[in-house]
Amino acid sequence: MRFSSRLLGDLAGRFEHLKAPASDAPAAQQDPRVAQRVSEMLGEIERDGFDAVLRYARDLDGWDKPDVELSQEAIRASGDALTPEHRAALELGAERTRRFADLQRAGLSDAEVELAPGLTTGYRYVPVQSVGAYLPAGRFPLTAGAFMTVGVAKAAGVPTVVACLPPGKNGEADPAVVYSAHLSGVDRVFVLGGVQALAAMSFGLLGEAPVDMIVGAGNAFVAEAKRQLFGRVAIDLLAGPSEVAVIADETADPELVAADLLGQAEHGVNSPAALVTTSRELGEAVIEEADKQLSSLATEEIAGPAWRDFGSVTWAQDRETAVALMDDLAPEHLEIQTADDDYYHASLRNYGSIFLGTWSTVAYSDKGMAGTNHVLPTAGGARHSAGLSVSRFLKPLTYQRVSKEATPLLAEAVETISDYEGMAAHQATATLRLERLREGDAR
Repeated sequence: MRFSSRLLGDLAGRFEHLKAPASDAPAAQQDPRVAQRVSEMLGEIERDGFDAVLRYARDLDGWDKPDVELSQEAIRASGDALTPEHRAALELGAERTRRFADLQRAGLSDAEVELAPGLTTGYRYVPVQSVGAYLPAGRFPLTAGAFMTVGVAKAAGVPTVVACLPPGKNGEADPAVVYSAHLSGVDRVFVLGGVQALAAMSFGLLGEAPVDMIVGAGNAFVAEAKRQLFGRVAIDLLAGPSEVAVIADETADPELVAADLLGQAEHGVNSPAALVTTSRELGEAVIEEADKQLSSLATEEIAGPAWRDFGSVTWAQDRETAVALMDDLAPEHLEIQTADDDYYHASLRNYGSIFLGTWSTVAYSDKGMAGTNHVLPTAGGARHSAGLSVSRFLKPLTYQRVSKEATPLLAEAVETISDYEGMAAHQATATLRLERLREGDAR
């Protein structure tokens, strides 16, 4: 995450970098080699069908079984491999995510209005009919992904939701990921990874019609496959490396701030982490604390490069400058740890999801405990887009109903406009109805 050159000019002298990213490269960018490879794979799978899917499953994931689908019994029994504590934690996350999604659904109501006597218009929220969810299960099996995709789609009323996950380190489906999908109401589960999974769902190669939408996080190849499949199917959003940003002042705890920054840096070696603070002392303390924590962090080989190459700490002279800087970054996750969190909450406009107060941390949402969705825009996408929610799975379909009595006002105006535009066929649709009305048509 980098500030725009325009903003830097506007705020000259009002901030200072205490730690700048070591790398000049953007945290995420479309790799032409990845794009080319994905294009080749999608073309081959579309041409050769499920045989190509199985070839890639064998060659890329080491899957050598004749069937890629898990039985309903295996899906239901997936939780048996987990400890009671792990099952309870996943059940809590699924329940809280579903409750929050139900709240969102309740706020989306069908509506109707009579714009003029005899002219009634309205809209209905209708769910898409099928969704394919990709559930990451590589080095870090992200179990809450199913809550945010499968569960939210089901809360929206989607009839059919299928899920794909790559085989884990032991060559089998990760039981915690499968159990999370089961808790979320998944209909079918397939052990398929990467591009071949998205292609199989989108091309209708899994014994189902092609899905209407594909959702879920993944690596660069998954993101590129979604980019190339968009239009053929809908997608949730194009997400890059996970991001975190924090606004903090002199009241914040540098140990907690540093821990929260590294918590998201742990997602990948190119995951940006940014602190904007109105306290120079706090900023310097966080830099020192992050280095200290990295020295004993088990995932230092991931979080260390991310913090070194894409981490930043910026001092802002006042809270207005802090808001301007952060709105320019438009981070995926934004934490507020200040003496006046309400001011920042009311003032900020560009972020995927906001975490207010010392006791909030992104990890609570990442693991499903906070109930909110963690499928969020990255790379500045929060300037114009929101994260995945119930509304993404719903189509607000409009309708109109016109009575005979309302026809003259509408038809005469359409005749006039169509005549000016030279659209004779449009004009005729109105003129014919006026003629029927004058002839006393009782229909």
